[in-house]
Amino acid sequence: MKPLFVLVHSPSVGPSTWLPVADHLTAAGHQARVPSLVHVGSGAPPFWPRVVSAVREALRGVPVDRPVTLVAHSNAGLFIPVIRSGLDHPVAASVFVDAALPARTGTTPVASPELLEFLGPKAVNGRLPRWTDWWDEADIAPMFSDPVARRAVIDEQPALPLSYYEQHIPVPGGWDDHPCSYLLFSPPYDGCAAEALERGWRVVRRPGTHLHQIADPPATVRHLVELGTPA
Repeated sequence: MKPLFVLVHSPSVGPSTWLPVADHLTAAGHQARVPSLVHVGSGAPPFWPRVVSAVREALRGVPVDRPVTLVAHSNAGLFIPVIRSGLDHPVAASVFVDAALPARTGTTPVASPELLEFLGPKAVNGRLPRWTDWWDEADIAPMFSDPVARRAVIDEQPALPLSYYEQHIPVPGGWDDHPCSYLLFSPPYDGCAAEALERGWRVVRRPGTHLHQIADPPATVRHLVELGTPA
């Protein structure tokens, strides 16, 4: 039985970062779900229990014996252990796509001290600007070759509270009891890819920007199918 792909977007952005890939997966004969973390809990911040609930809700109606492949982009990689622990469905594989890695044990801070120091002055009444507003245009523009896609991603971004980045996410023991792999797009995640190798995971490199899955959905799908459907 083919696994169903669960494409988890970073809470810093929105589901549009995965929808083109979901469409191409469907066209290739696979099933995919894209949980939305933008409005979890009636607009409440996406703290980790609400992220797990959003993924469970996206799988409502899917038979519990249907295997799933978890695919996480960017910051969403930190949530894979609690998502895995919180699902009733068997997990066939997890694929981290230009993603942050959870700690091996204990808890994972969503943001490093350096990132919190960078974000703190940006917060107004405890709430941050949208993710694309953190950076200069020279950093953002290369990620969007399609102005329509850019507008879709920018418009749905949440203005998250600083407290989202201050949270620590549990790492349940045994969460990685299935094949895990890493798909690397951009140089800032070289260190995460190297750590994935140290953990014994398969690592595939597809040079691009951090949102390369929007720029090249067909190639992204080929890699996800290869990594996410273990024999």
